[in-house]
Amino acid sequence: MDRITLTGVTAVGHHGVFDFERREGQPFVVDAVLHLDFTEAAQSDDVRDTAHYGEVAQRITEWITGEPLNLIEALAVRIADSLLSEFTLQAVDITVHKPQAPIEVPFGDVAVTVHRERVPAGTAMSGAQT
Repeated sequence: MDRITLTGVTAVGHHGVFDFERREGQPFVVDAVLHLDFTEAAQSDDVRDTAHYGEVAQRITEWITGEPLNLIEALAVRIADSLLSEFTLQAVDITVHKPQAPIEVPFGDVAVTVHRERVPAGTAMSGAQT
């Protein structure tokens, strides 16, 4: 499977379990790996035959800046599910970084990663999109 990798999509969001996180906001950084077949795009040389990474970045930014969620796990799953439903992808890996998380000890980063795959219609699979 071919891949498009988009790293470091950054925006301020208001996600978190603490009131001050929702009130003040903080930066969130998202990395996305889009799994798809480039065969048609390579033949046509047309952006309409691939996942337009500018549009993907815009959609990720909308999720970061959108409705506050308690958990970055929830944010990662919503982004993954959204991209699978809106773009012609076979699978997606989404990593959400919260570099300014309210952790009381020195740390470099905290991140969660989810993997979601498109499954053929009629196939039941937990955590996957059809």
